[in-house]
Amino acid sequence: MIVDTLDNLKNYVGCNKYFADIVKFIEENDLASLEEGKHFIHEKALFVNIQTAKGKTKEEATFETHRRMLDIQIPLDAPETYGYIPLKDMPEQEYNAEKDVTKYPGVEAQSYVTCYPGMFAIFFPQDGHQPCISDAPQIKKAIFKAEV
Repeated sequence: MIVDTLDNLKNYVGCNKYFADIVKFIEENDLASLEEGKHFIHEKALFVNIQTAKGKTKEEATFETHRRMLDIQIPLDAPETYGYIPLKDMPEQEYNAEKDVTKYPGVEAQSYVTCYPGMFAIFFPQDGHQPCISDAPQIKKAIFKAEV
């Protein structure tokens, strides 16, 4: 997991072959004004999903992991807190290959981090993450999905 401000995202281009394209996309587009839905940058290998998610309590939010894709989660209009647990500490659960997700209901975080608009969190396949924790009723967010 990496947490930082968007102006430093360029410092992480060596982490993934698509990060330079993500930096370029953010420089050329106002994420907050993009229409909701998926915007494909490199077909299914790299896209951004603009969505409005319901703010949840720590008890309501569910942990997830991904095997083929990493997430760069960017809150656009409200703070968002993420629970974190390394994948190696997660219980065994069924993987949904079609959606590239494993869900872990009822799992409690080992730690939490909060991102504010202008920040991002990168979750790699080894990072169990619990998104959408917020006091705000809704969070507009951008989620970049990149193949690992």
